[in-house]
Amino acid sequence: MNTLKAKKMIEQFLLEDIGEGDVSSIHIFPMKERSIGRVVAKASGVICGTDLIEVTYKLLHEDIKVTCHVADGEFVTPGQLIAEVEGPVQVLLSGERVMLNLLQRMSGIATLTANAVETLNDDHIKIVDTRKTMPGLRLFDKYAVTCGGGANHRFGLYDAVMLKDNHIAYAGSIKNAVEALRHKLGHMIKIEVETENEAQVREAVEAGADVIMFDNRTPDEIKQFVTLVPETIKTEASGGITLDNLASFQNCGVDVISLGCLTHSVKALDISFYL
Repeated sequence: MNTLKAKKMIEQFLLEDIGEGDVSSIHIFPMKERSIGRVVAKASGVICGTDLIEVTYKLLHEDIKVTCHVADGEFVTPGQLIAEVEGPVQVLLSGERVMLNLLQRMSGIATLTANAVETLNDDHIKIVDTRKTMPGLRLFDKYAVTCGGGANHRFGLYDAVMLKDNHIAYAGSIKNAVEALRHKLGHMIKIEVETENEAQVREAVEAGADVIMFDNRTPDEIKQFVTLVPETIKTEASGGITLDNLASFQNCGVDVISLGCLTHSVKALDISFYL
């Protein structure tokens, strides 16, 4: 994760929550009152975001000591101690919510991703995320996917091309769209084409796409389409795939399965902070 970017974003999160000051804590606890806060798991799952505990609290006060007992990507059980934070009580309480919000969400995503990898149970297919992340949290959401054993799809509209039906319809064909992009883009930007039938797959292959996506196709259809694609072109399955039907895509032959649910339908992992 880009620590500098994460720090800048967390600074904004703290400003949003604390504003002019934590009126609950500053009028009860003197700054000299110190304690140790314990970050504890209340549910089983994969932890993610431990480095951000120190980042968050150091933005509020330099005299903070964080000891992590669990590393990102490790599995925890209820009651397990994740980290300890030592510092002024006023500061510990002021930063608690932002710290927990990030830790809980990221751990929930990591846990869901690990479940997806285990459910698919196919070493030849990578589970990846999509752009269906919470606005403002993409950096954290996508890092969490990697902690759960998944990988990242493109980070935004800027780092790779994905030609969907509207792009193709306006260009007149897959071939026209790919040729236009090859002429204008640098060689480092890959082009992915979304396909729904055999004719489109064949056209995408002929056009020289770098990646071909099979959109909303059944496992049997995908197995058929994969045979039409040379090994030099990566293949992806997407659309209509959930944890409920993911196992049926085992050994379907694609390189990647992308799941929007990893980030748009996540359940936060239950984690608490105790003084």
